[in-house]
Amino acid sequence: MKKEQFSSVDQYIAAQPSHAKKILESIRTIIKKAVPKGEEVISYQMPAVKFHGMLIWYAVFKDHYSIFPKTKAIVAFKDKLKLYEVSKGTIKFPIDKTVPIKLITDIVKYRVKENIVTELQKEKKKLKKKK
Repeated sequence: MKKEQFSSVDQYIAAQPSHAKKILESIRTIIKKAVPKGEEVISYQMPAVKFHGMLIWYAVFKDHYSIFPKTKAIVAFKDKLKLYEVSKGTIKFPIDKTVPIKLITDIVKYRVKENIVTELQKEKKKLKKKK
């Protein structure tokens, strides 16, 4: 069976069951509020947001939904993530629990800062090489 290919976040959300759509829209809203200038994209066939580089991915699965904020964010929030299953770059949330708005907002804001700092460091290195 061929897996569906998504070309937009709207298309990804529309293809999901109704209970999953609500979760995805909630996560989408959280991210938009935290980073209004973020660019929505499909990356690895799931919704993602770019802001000074790739910021965060999110997706829904049969029995959970996940955000993929990169490893440093998971390490930084490890004390607040004790209730959830985590791996190197993934946080899994139970599909039958409410979306933790503040936690996801804080993680997204952390990632925004991380991306901006990384971008500034790269620019600084470029300027040093030019000298």
